[in-house]
This record gives sequence, C-alpha cells and structure tokens, in this order.
Amino acid sequence: MPPQTSPEFHQVRGQASRTPTNGLDPRLEIPSLNALAVRSLGALFAEKERLFFRSLSQSPEGFRSGEISPRRTIIALLGLQRLGESGVNAPFDLPGMHEAILEDTDWVQSLGDLGLLTWFTALCKPERLRCVFNEFDFEKALKQYSDGREGQTRGLAWFLAGISHAQLTKPVVLPDLTDVAVDAFHLLQDNQGECGIFSHAAVPGFLQRSFCNRFGSFGDQIHAIYALTVFARAFHIEEPLASALNCGNAIRALQGEMGQWWSVYDRRACRVASCYPVLSLHQDGTAPAGLLALSEATGQSFHEAIFKGLSWITGSNELGQDIRNMEQTLIWDSVETKRKPLKYWGAVLSFMNVPYKPDARSLQIRYEVRPDHFGWLLYAFARFGSPPKTLAAKAP
Repeated sequence: MPPQTSPEFHQVRGQASRTPTNGLDPRLEIPSLNALAVRSLGALFAEKERLFFRSLSQSPEGFRSGEISPRRTIIALLGLQRLGESGVNAPFDLPGMHEAILEDTDWVQSLGDLGLLTWFTALCKPERLRCVFNEFDFEKALKQYSDGREGQTRGLAWFLAGISHAQLTKPVVLPDLTDVAVDAFHLLQDNQGECGIFSHAAVPGFLQRSFCNRFGSFGDQIHAIYALTVFARAFHIEEPLASALNCGNAIRALQGEMGQWWSVYDRRACRVASCYPVLSLHQDGTAPAGLLALSEATGQSFHEAIFKGLSWITGSNELGQDIRNMEQTLIWDSVETKRKPLKYWGAVLSFMNVPYKPDARSLQIRYEVRPDHFGWLLYAFARFGSPPKTLAAKAP
C-alpha cells in the first residue's frame, strides 16, 4: 500500500499560502504539491533495482505495480535533482539510482531515450557526459532511430533538449553539437502548423500521413515548447523562441474553461481534436515546466493558465472531485472516458470537421500513479516552494 499521510505533509500544507512563488498565485499550494510528489515517488520505488516502477494502479484487490521503467525513472530523477538544488534532501539513494541508470544503457531504444539520457547526464552527472558521447553516435542518431526517421515530435524534442542541456554545461571535452542540434530543430519546426500547433510526426504512407501530420498530442506541444526554449538559450538563437511562443499562445487559447490541457490537437484547423483523457501529468507537471521556461525566456506570463490547470487538480474540474488522494498522499493519473472507444471518437469526428465533447457522466478518474508525473511536477515547481529540509517518503 502507498504510504499514509505524514506529519511533515500536514506541516507543508499549513505553510503553503505563506511561501513566495516569484509571481505565481499563492493559492497554488506549491509546497503541498511538492510534498505529495515526493511521498508518491516513495510508493513507486523498487529498492532492489534502484529504479521506479512504471506505474502503480488501484484495483479491488489492492495496489498493483508495473515493471520498472528506466525512462520514467530518469524523469523522476530530473525532478528530484531540482528538489535537491532547492536545498531539500530527497529520501532516496540518488547516487545509487544514478549509477543504475548509467551502468546499463540497453534501455535506450529511440531518439527520445537518447535525448533523455543526455538531459539527465548533463544535469545530474555532467562528469559522465563524455562517456555518453563516446557510447552513442549523435551524428547518425536522427537516422538511426525510427522516431528520428519518422520525425516524431516528442522524440525530436527530447533529443534537442538533451543536446541543449549538454551544451549548457560548457564541457571542453565534448564534440561540437551545433550541426546535429540545428538539424533536429529544423525537423521539429517542419511539424509545426501556421497557427502554432505541432503534429505528432512526419511519417511516410498515406493513411499515417493523414493523421500524424495533422494531429498532435498535448505532450507533443509542451515538449516542443520546452526543447525550443532551452535550445535558444544554449545556442544563443532567437528564432526558436518565436516558434515556442507561437505554440504556447495557441494551446493557451485552446485551454478548457476549467483549465484542462486537452488530449489531442488539430494542427490544420487549430482546435481541440479529442478532449480526453486529461492527464494530471500535464496539469501540474509538463505544462508548468514548459510554460514557466517559456515565460522566463520571453517575459510573457503564462501564470494564469498554469493556475487554472492546477485548480483542475484540486477539484475545479468537470467531475467536481479533487484528483488528489490526501489519505494515501497520491495524485491520480487522469480523467478519462468510461468507454475506451469514446477516446478515439473525438479525433475521428474532428477529422470529419464535426466537433465532439463527451458528457461529464461518461467520465471517470483513472486510479493510477506514474513516477514521471511526479518528476515533471518537481521539475516545474521544486524551486518555487519546497517541503521541509528532510521528508521521509519510504514506501512500506
């Protein structure tokens, strides 16, 4: 079972409204969210493997954990790194976890995986960057991996973000990354429509091209925004910021009345193609991480949109329910349709230019938690409001 609410968590909740947030609305209860993230990660930790489980789901028989996931562990470690930089001691053996990721890189099977590994190494173990560049051929990576050849937006974004963070470490022993970074940027830019929305990929084949070139997930949008922003900073180029800002303004204009960051977007029509599932990971994690980075780079505020997204988590949503479970100190995965076919029906109707939005009675909470959710939450917010200096989060 996940850990129960600790005294530290109650202390953090009480301090939330008094914590400065550098311009963010004080009602965000950022320290409370950070504490929830750390406690939830404790429930997802596989001590023997020194990695996080892929997920933890609730069933009538209790909680069930999935297999371990190096990819989702890396995202969690990126958030915990930000937490450590804010002065908080995370209750994990971080050096041991870092070594578990770097000692066996067979899990790297895509361009996005390579980008995440580079990103993680640059921020958490910069002295090991040279080993990563010796092990992998970055010059050929865009053609070596299928998500690079297909021009998948998220894979390109993670790869570009990884290279950019490596560049920001300014190591003298690493190869010149400029050409491959610019190539990845151009491929990413090719997926962006005139209104700012990114498609999922640029793949061959008529049927695939019709859908993948037209529709993109929220993850495609926000990861592209973050990658373009850090690329601009690392290589001192202004052009990527215009693309990132164009997308940021587009998704803000399409945000739901209750702060929902919707599931799928139509690049051609610049509208929402499919509403659900609405992922908590986006509401309090990736969206704040990407939009805060964009705000800092451009001076344009997205704080109101971020606050609306967080209010959705705390109960201002279509179900009128708090997505947080305070008793077990968890934040549930998403709000989804009860019938899976409905998840795809919206995209099909949008392709036919017919708007569709399911009724609230057809929706439910998905009772699952994922480590990458809490990694993105900490990556976005750890520096804005930290829980106590030490926070016990070991799972039973």
